[in-house]
Amino acid sequence: MDYVFLLSLLVVGGGVGFLAGLLGVGGGMTMVPFMVMLFGVRDFPPGEIVKIAIATSLAVNLFTSLSSLRAHHQHGAVRMDLLKTMGLGALIGTFLGANAAGALDDSILAGFFGLFVGYSAWQILKGRKPKPGRVVPGGLALGLVGGCIGAISSLLGAGGGFLTIPFLTWCNVSMHHAVATSAGLGFPIALGGLVGYTLAGQGVEGLPTGSVGYIYLPALVALASASVLTAPWGARMAHRTDVSTLRRWFAALLFCLAAYMLTRVDWW
Repeated sequence: MDYVFLLSLLVVGGGVGFLAGLLGVGGGMTMVPFMVMLFGVRDFPPGEIVKIAIATSLAVNLFTSLSSLRAHHQHGAVRMDLLKTMGLGALIGTFLGANAAGALDDSILAGFFGLFVGYSAWQILKGRKPKPGRVVPGGLALGLVGGCIGAISSLLGAGGGFLTIPFLTWCNVSMHHAVATSAGLGFPIALGGLVGYTLAGQGVEGLPTGSVGYIYLPALVALASASVLTAPWGARMAHRTDVSTLRRWFAALLFCLAAYMLTRVDWW
């Protein structure tokens, strides 16, 4: 790995970690497009680049979610009763989704990613928050919701916070507990994605040296190291900064990244 490529990965990891700490969102949704850009200028198989980026992003979340979960658990904010059931569903859903993604064309994954991130950016721009409207469902339904969140996250390389937090808030879970529980759910999502994309990439020809399945280990180490270091800086900055304006700029960034991913779609 050349030094320019390594430095680029560290910058991306550091920037994504800082944004995630500052705004509480956006890890995989920003990391994946930047990885696709970096991988696209190197000798990576063109038809596998999006899958490599998504798989590696999920693996990065394995480390960042552990750090976040530990911090929230120390404050007693994680709803373990919800996390256990949703976590099992998310683990299975992400594993199955990752295996299914391995059989999809990169163009389809890029299109889904672009459309979903564009929708998420629009939601951030509107600034609407779901109003509590029901109670938390029973165990089976809660597990199915976790499975759906995991399956969608497996196609985005994200920890699922964009779906988990609104759902829990809608179920009358306080925002404090919803954010903490969502952070905890990121771990089984990342674990399921790690195993799923590792198996899905077995036997695929042309993957870069240093890959385990679809997970590119050199990028995983660089991105995880940088993001874990910078996320606390962003979190501290969040307490001293008006993030409402920053969220609008972040939404604009997501629109740009969504548009970039849509350019990778084979429309014909």
